[in-house]
Amino acid sequence: MPQRRAITGRSQEPRARFAEELRLFRHARGASLRGVAEVVGWDASQFGKMENGHTLGGPEIVEALDQYYGTGGMLLTLWELAVADPTQFREQYRRYMVLEAEAISLWHYAVSTPPGLLQAPGYAREALAGGWLKGSELEQQVEARLGRRQLLEGEAPPPFRAILSEAVLRTWLRDMGAWREQLAHLAEMAERANITLQVLPFSAGRHGLTNTTVMFLRLPSGRVVAYTENDLRGELVEENASVELLQRRYDAMRDLALSPAESRDFILRTLEEAPCEPSI
Repeated sequence: MPQRRAITGRSQEPRARFAEELRLFRHARGASLRGVAEVVGWDASQFGKMENGHTLGGPEIVEALDQYYGTGGMLLTLWELAVADPTQFREQYRRYMVLEAEAISLWHYAVSTPPGLLQAPGYAREALAGGWLKGSELEQQVEARLGRRQLLEGEAPPPFRAILSEAVLRTWLRDMGAWREQLAHLAEMAERANITLQVLPFSAGRHGLTNTTVMFLRLPSGRVVAYTENDLRGELVEENASVELLQRRYDAMRDLALSPAESRDFILRTLEEAPCEPSI
């Protein structure tokens, strides 16, 4: 296949293209970063970071820029493409991210941390920093992880089921405010029509996935693939027999979990019990 020829000479990488278009529209308007900030709101440094590709910003700020530049939704479209671009993730996760974006239903078992799709900002930052990320790489990966939440929050989102080991709810963050934010976020997500959350209490004992975090993805073709993960590596499982074995273990474990209503009550009780300030 012949290499695609660049027509405009502009970047073909979604994140870089979004930043480039922001700069071009501002220069065409003849406005400074400070001038944009005075009209649109937010801090001028935020717009500078977006134009440099250090951050994508959120949908609210992009919608405001769309209105300011009169781009008729084009900037928001470019932002959505940048958020969904798998190349922003670390290389070992990119194949999985492509499949996750295509999935028509997803179900997950979490051993000790909330699923990435359900992580609040403070949790995502501390979890990724724990993997020795820092500086601009940390900021990009936090933003990439939070951007994945659009999959469950957009129009016609796919059904998502997550079973959380009780250990997920008992392993605090160092920042107790961020931890309470995470528990509240889980309780809020549990109320969404497309999301089913269940808690697997310690009293359930050992089971077939005791040490295995796993995500199942049903693809448009009807095929199901699995992704297993530990602290060191993740593995995409596509062989039918292996996926079926993991599914059987998941189904058996689901029978041991609390009901969705009981699980949300469990999360709220855990939130009530969490101290507002870290203990000394």
